[in-house]
Amino acid sequence: MSELKRNLSLATAISLVVGGVIGSGIFMKPALMASQLGSPLLLLSVWVVAGIITLFGALSNAEVAAMMPETGGQYVFFKKMYGNCFAFLYGWAAFAVFNTAGNASIAYVCAQYADYFIALPRLSHDVELGYVMHIPFIGRFYPVENLGVKSVTIGIIVLLTVINYFSVRYGAALQRFLTMLKVVAIALLISGLLFSGKGNWANATTSLPSMPQGFALLSAYMAAIAGAFWAYDGWNNITFISGEIKEPQKNIPKSLLTGLSFCMLVYLLIILAFVYILPIEKITGSSYVAANAAAAAWGIAGGGIIAAMVILSTFGAANANVLATSRVTYALGKENSFFAMVGTTQPRFHTPGNALVVNACWSIVLILTGSFDTLTDMLIFVSWFFYGMSALGLFILRYKMKDAERPYKVPGYPVVPLVFILFTAFFLIVTLYTDITNYNNGKANSINSLLGIAITCVGLVFYFFRKK
Repeated sequence: MSELKRNLSLATAISLVVGGVIGSGIFMKPALMASQLGSPLLLLSVWVVAGIITLFGALSNAEVAAMMPETGGQYVFFKKMYGNCFAFLYGWAAFAVFNTAGNASIAYVCAQYADYFIALPRLSHDVELGYVMHIPFIGRFYPVENLGVKSVTIGIIVLLTVINYFSVRYGAALQRFLTMLKVVAIALLISGLLFSGKGNWANATTSLPSMPQGFALLSAYMAAIAGAFWAYDGWNNITFISGEIKEPQKNIPKSLLTGLSFCMLVYLLIILAFVYILPIEKITGSSYVAANAAAAAWGIAGGGIIAAMVILSTFGAANANVLATSRVTYALGKENSFFAMVGTTQPRFHTPGNALVVNACWSIVLILTGSFDTLTDMLIFVSWFFYGMSALGLFILRYKMKDAERPYKVPGYPVVPLVFILFTAFFLIVTLYTDITNYNNGKANSINSLLGIAITCVGLVFYFFRKK
């Protein structure tokens, strides 16, 4: 199916997993998660549970990816599992919701931390709130809010799109380099905080008096899990570029297992370092938790060092996502004449040029209309619905394609994919209920899960119009 070349090595595949996963979430979400849970021990447990569940889903997807190593990832899988209509809906949702929103939200964090060094301009509070876009039953959005940060975010998306438009090799080489720098920087952060002698291990067992109880705690835990899932998201990028990986049957499962296990260890150590340095009440009130932890340990220079590290980390994650997610849009265009323009390979550079450009344009629209939390909550809800359906499709393929060669089989079948499916269903139900409750109680400007569902369902209109 693909006209793209198999030029990506195992090292590049692992760097795409690690670089795509470790981005903005670990630096932006802990403060909100801590405020939701009120307990450092629960905060640590969330990262363990989310990591294990994510690994279960990744291993389930790895079996299918090794069977069908084609560019487009789950779009290709869903055609075999559920047929053309569902595959089209996934391709549309990937373009309109979670892939482009993921690119936008990671670049948004990179720009936010740039604001740590350079005071990016913004309009007055009255002007920002004066331009409001209201979508019935969904919520309110403020396009000109934080316009300086949004402008830098757009610049990052445009720059990375240009790099990956002109060369897959350049984009891959940049990713390996950025991932290497990121790993070194994170190792210095963890060791520097844990061995600074400026913290207190008693912080790990001291909870807030306002810690939720009963069902409120369950709801808060699921909301915190959503934040951790965002931080672990990006592992699926490797399946999008299956058609460009050397020896995919061997290298895809290996890169997922190695990359995600490393990410889980890194996240646990980072959260442990934050908790050691800062008591839970300071974590909950922090806009730049990593920078504040470093400042507490190393003085005023520490905050600047960490802010620079976050910029590096998120820039690398943004590059990994821009490179990989365009392949799903490309596969959608290859298979559907209605979107044929985005399914063409750039003849000179052998890149999915039009798909990269279209993804960038829609990312810019999402940047202007949404904030970081709106984008991440929306994309996590929709992407995890499709992750669950992908794991469920593993059972379907085991039945429909009994005799197909399987170079890799998920360990612990059927327990591993079944646990992932059940947890995903529970997570989606609780998230939808919580979003609606918070909006009705005035605690949120929008129902982010419903917004994601609404944009996804627009794809059905395109599908039936295309068929007509």
